[in-house]
Amino acid sequence: MNNAINYHQDIKKEKILEAAHHRFLHYGYSKTTMNEISGDICMSKALLYYYFPDKSQLYVAVMHKVADDYLNSLESKINTFSSLKEAFAFQINTQHEFMFKNYNFFDFFRLNEQNLPDAIWEIVDQVHDSERDLLVNAIKNEAAKGTIRPVSNPGEIVSLILDALHGVRVSAVSHKKTVFHNKEHLEEIRAKRLLLTDIFIKGLMY
Repeated sequence: MNNAINYHQDIKKEKILEAAHHRFLHYGYSKTTMNEISGDICMSKALLYYYFPDKSQLYVAVMHKVADDYLNSLESKINTFSSLKEAFAFQINTQHEFMFKNYNFFDFFRLNEQNLPDAIWEIVDQVHDSERDLLVNAIKNEAAKGTIRPVSNPGEIVSLILDALHGVRVSAVSHKKTVFHNKEHLEEIRAKRLLLTDIFIKGLMY
């Protein structure tokens, strides 16, 4: 009996998450209401609040699902690259496509940039760790193949280049009088990041 109850609860929860993701993705966090989400799945508002006491907690739950998809795309590519350039290009392009596709979803970040909840930061840290692991593995593999010079501290090097790539984002938007990048800036940021990694990789070559 308990298993059946839990199964139905899981199904309802999954429907809520799918409906919320659809709303957040198309209209953003600020323009989505709990009433609209409950209406989309013909669920009472009281039942929706039973599963998620407020909209911010629902957003965090959806964020976990969105991040999991991104993490899976990274993990599936570990140790599959034919060159270091391919690995960095994959990381930059995958992140770009992820941000572009989910741009409206991330308006929560724009609205709460200085006051993001700890649960969000935990997800962000997990994403950063996976990006770092992907590139550390790529550097180790290329060093082992002899295509780049031996690297004694690949973790520190990758952390440094990721910080530099983040700096490209800040630089790209700072002169445009906005803290969080606009959607039209994403392509400019991607191009600059690819150029920076190309310079970095050449510095590791013999």
